[in-house]
Amino acid sequence: MKICVLGAGSWGIALTKLLTCNNHELSVWSIDPEEVSMLKTSCEHKTKLPGVILPGTVEFTTDIGLALKGAELVVLAVPSPFIRSTAAAAFPHIEDGTPIVNVAKGIEDNSLMRLSEVIEQEIPQARVAVLSGPSHAEEVGKLMPTTVVVGAKTKALAEMIQDTFMTDFFRVYVSPDMIGIELGGAVKNVIALAAGIADGLGCGDNAKAALITRGIVEMSALGTKMGGHSRTFAGLSGIGDLIVTCASVHSRNRRAGILIGQGMKYQEAMDEVKMIVEGVYSAKAALALAKKYEVDMPIVEGVNKVLFEDYPAKDAMHDLLTRDRKAEVISLNW
Repeated sequence: MKICVLGAGSWGIALTKLLTCNNHELSVWSIDPEEVSMLKTSCEHKTKLPGVILPGTVEFTTDIGLALKGAELVVLAVPSPFIRSTAAAAFPHIEDGTPIVNVAKGIEDNSLMRLSEVIEQEIPQARVAVLSGPSHAEEVGKLMPTTVVVGAKTKALAEMIQDTFMTDFFRVYVSPDMIGIELGGAVKNVIALAAGIADGLGCGDNAKAALITRGIVEMSALGTKMGGHSRTFAGLSGIGDLIVTCASVHSRNRRAGILIGQGMKYQEAMDEVKMIVEGVYSAKAALALAKKYEVDMPIVEGVNKVLFEDYPAKDAMHDLLTRDRKAEVISLNW
């Protein structure tokens, strides 16, 4: 199959490496000429994914039309803030019915749209699916065991993508719940910022476990209100992705959170991490959705105050611990 990967960051390169293992023909597009030159010269992204060497058969280009020519499947792997602009640029080159797999995680800030909705708006002739789960590029690129889930509107599309990506080290499940998959992938980055902030404050493992556990409550409450299924949030794109993003040394959201907990402003933390920190871009949108759907999300609210209101991180943690007393599961009867 001819596959085009739009985006040559760590995740795009890791998935390119994965897909070459199944003997697909790969083209990779980047808007950055220096990035493309480096990849053409060394077949390695020396700054974002060092040590992952791609086959010489992979084509790299800054020409999006050339990259998409003849593509039977498109993997959209740019960071969430650039999904709309990249989709708009790709639109003239996408044939009717072409499958597009979005692997970015986030919510569009102004419109509060899920990323699949943004892509469908910009490329209405495409068939859009999403891929998510606990899958850091640093491990996928090294072909380490990983499991993800693909969501699509039809079972046939989901199973086609499953067959395309599946290997003996990369296991793919399918699901019809695109809403739940996308909400889990977006909100978990905000919770991971909170977990990192707690680490930066020196709060310990107890606090992190509490943030993960109560974070899944917030994710599932919002997601089900928006039409997702509660069981999705107990799966790979929910609790699975939340655990790895809150705990892994590879997590840019956790790393940025640690720096913020130690006193940095969010822009300083992102500059230090040197990568897009998706949780910063999703935080405002997640809080706006919480207000729109009347869902209580105190962790998300606290992260927003720390990021955008100069609220001290230690005070935000204290606020979470001193909220009004309540039952853990309100629906349980005595």
